[in-house]
Amino acid sequence: MVSDISTTAPTDCRTRPWCWLAIAGVMALTAILLRLEGRVWWCECGLVRVWISNVWTSHCSQHLFDPYSLTHFSHGLIFCWLLGWLAPRWSLERQLVVAVVLAAGWEVLENSPMIIDRYRTATMSLDYLGDSVVNALGDIVACIVGFFVARWLGFTKSFGLFIAIELALLWFIRDNLTLCVLMLLWPIDAIRAWQMGAAPTVS
Repeated sequence: MVSDISTTAPTDCRTRPWCWLAIAGVMALTAILLRLEGRVWWCECGLVRVWISNVWTSHCSQHLFDPYSLTHFSHGLIFCWLLGWLAPRWSLERQLVVAVVLAAGWEVLENSPMIIDRYRTATMSLDYLGDSVVNALGDIVACIVGFFVARWLGFTKSFGLFIAIELALLWFIRDNLTLCVLMLLWPIDAIRAWQMGAAPTVS
């Protein structure tokens, strides 16, 4: 049950070395697949930045972290809840590796031509051309952190954190995980128009 993770103590977050070797292998394979999809290693601007705060710039999704990294952190929260409910007898390592595989699978799918085109036509991301490899790997790292935070805090507190992140992103960038999913699956013109209202005007 999801509620079971609320009793998890911080010491239960320890993992064995094979788990991290498996995760490293998944991330290496993800990088290879992303390169085969045509994704660049890093932003073509040549700058090296850890964080980009402006989601309207072409630098977004090209450096290590950006506001959308928080949605991948939320992926980690959700994967921890779901795996705690669906597979409560699995070891922490097995749950974590499955969560990373799911996150990596989404990164590969998200950077496919089909999904990139969907973002460009149905969401506020009109100029989205896909993530850099480094950004995609940063998203997986964010997911891993989210997984451990959910494991450490338990369901109730981590769910409150999830809501806080969703509201903060809604306020600062007019987007969040909920809207990303909604606009990909069932675009609503009114929401898109409201989101685009925050776009900087071009003089």
